Amino acid sequence: MFRSRVVTLGVAALVLTACGGNGAETQKKSELTLYNDKGAWTKYFDEMGALSKQSIGLGMKPTGYTDSAQYQAFIKASFRTNVKPDLFTWQTGGMLEEIVKQKQVADTTDIWQQAIQSGDLSKDLAPYYTIGGKQYCVPMNVAYWGMFYNKKIFDKYGLTAPKTWDDLVKVADTLKKNGVKAFYHTSVLFSFVWFEQLMAGSDPDLYDRLATGQAKYTDPGVVQVMEKWKSLIDAGYFINPGDKTDPGDVLKNGKAAMVSFGTWFNTSMTQRNMKPGEDYDFFVIPNVNPSLPKTSMIFESGPLCSLTKGADPAANQKYLKWWTTAEAQEKWASSRGDVSANPKVSISDKALGTVTKDAGSGQYRLVNRYFEATPPPVLTAALDGFGKFVTEPGSYKEVLDTIQKAADEYWSTHQ
Repeated sequence: MFRSRVVTLGVAALVLTACGGNGAETQKKSELTLYNDKGAWTKYFDEMGALSKQSIGLGMKPTGYTDSAQYQAFIKASFRTNVKPDLFTWQTGGMLEEIVKQKQVADTTDIWQQAIQSGDLSKDLAPYYTIGGKQYCVPMNVAYWGMFYNKKIFDKYGLTAPKTWDDLVKVADTLKKNGVKAFYHTSVLFSFVWFEQLMAGSDPDLYDRLATGQAKYTDPGVVQVMEKWKSLIDAGYFINPGDKTDPGDVLKNGKAAMVSFGTWFNTSMTQRNMKPGEDYDFFVIPNVNPSLPKTSMIFESGPLCSLTKGADPAANQKYLKWWTTAEAQEKWASSRGDVSANPKVSISDKALGTVTKDAGSGQYRLVNRYFEATPPPVLTAALDGFGKFVTEPGSYKEVLDTIQKAADEYWSTHQ
């Protein structure tokens, strides 16, 4: 589906060069390039480009990567050359702050002010995009994290969505007794998923302090979370973390009964012609600590950005403004079967619609996803460390020591 758009670093540079992508260009554009790290979504980006051409006379052509490291390297390389994308996707948190401080990202404060006033964006999202009192980029998507589960497997063994952590463990035990792996996990990139979930569901304040350097990875509360994680692995609830099967196929084929991801994972289900409420469903993961006043829910929002020195800054800003509108977001959400950053957009999927409504009403404690909350140098060490841990659970103390060393080095030079 995306083979023509999934490119390597070298090819990407050649493509842009051949197209004349140059920061010095002054001509007005009728079609923008959108570089992204979501190669599997090319079909949906194409549909958005066709709609924008019709609506605002400005088309968009996506070029998608599936390798996150290659993608980030390409975008950062574009800062130092005349080879520049018009639009690109990124991450909030430390990664966005890093390139904003390099003065590479276009200011979108006016877009945000107008969108909030018109009701196209929630002011609750603004802090994730605010650096130094100004906003940068707009939300490409928002996502609430929970558990997708194979409903047919649940029905087969008389299981229902758990309401407490103990209920979740009982479900995992029942599945284990019947020869079914309960959970998906991986040793690459998304190796942080179970750490953030267990941490936020045990002590969300400690989770937040880790992100700002006010707590250490060697603190007792963090060690206890790793021991809890180890106990789940030791119990045999997880599939092999080295399994290369796409998590969408893992859930569809029943290799694991449950997969924890953001609501954007719903797209993987719809791509596989799976029907919500019949083939699969979604539930909010209960807190490990039942005494917490609110259930912690991992939240993320992925930015859509433009460069300060783009080929046609006015066209870029026009496109970003349109992206936040109900017309654009209705198409973007409905085509992927996902939620939207625009409060005006209704969600057809019942479970996701309920989660979106409840999250917006303050029912949950929203916790910034670890990938965005953690400073990049610490994140790199953590991803490597968690990747090692899931294959060698007994190494958890060594892993925490290694991550803390990276944290100490980072926070020694940052406020």
